[in-house]
Amino acid sequence: MRGGIQACTLPAGYLGSSLIGALLIFAGFDTVASKVASIILAVMLLITLWWARNWLTRIVVVIAIGIMVAFWFIDHGSPLRFYVLFNGVMSCLYSVWDIVDDLVFRKVNESDATQFAKLCPIIPSRVWGVIWLLISVIFMLGGILAGLAAFKDSTSEQTSASQKFIPT
Repeated sequence: MRGGIQACTLPAGYLGSSLIGALLIFAGFDTVASKVASIILAVMLLITLWWARNWLTRIVVVIAIGIMVAFWFIDHGSPLRFYVLFNGVMSCLYSVWDIVDDLVFRKVNESDATQFAKLCPIIPSRVWGVIWLLISVIFMLGGILAGLAAFKDSTSEQTSASQKFIPT
């Protein structure tokens, strides 16, 4: 690896995905927050569409954007909560799965955890993987608990607020 601070960049893929997933899970507990998160997701998907190099990626991104747009117009965006929540859970769980897959099932010799163990040889790569896995799970649980604590409105109150924020 060249460039950057390895201690920051090596766990960034796992932990960054978990953090973004936790933020999406948090937003998935409120319709207005889900609308805001879906705007951010749409921008990211459009950037992905711009840089896509094959047709499969383009088709998948267009379908994802199409589903998101359709959900905006159903019941004032209420289904967006589940769309954003789904994306958040998938982002968090993919991170957890990738760590387990790299270190337990496939035992990839050059995983990020292996590189991190070379950087800090006191702790073996599997321990780094377990640490990152625990941090990922903590992020996910934090997103759930923060969402439950922050958004206490009923469904009807959320629908009313959603009608006022970018009405559809």
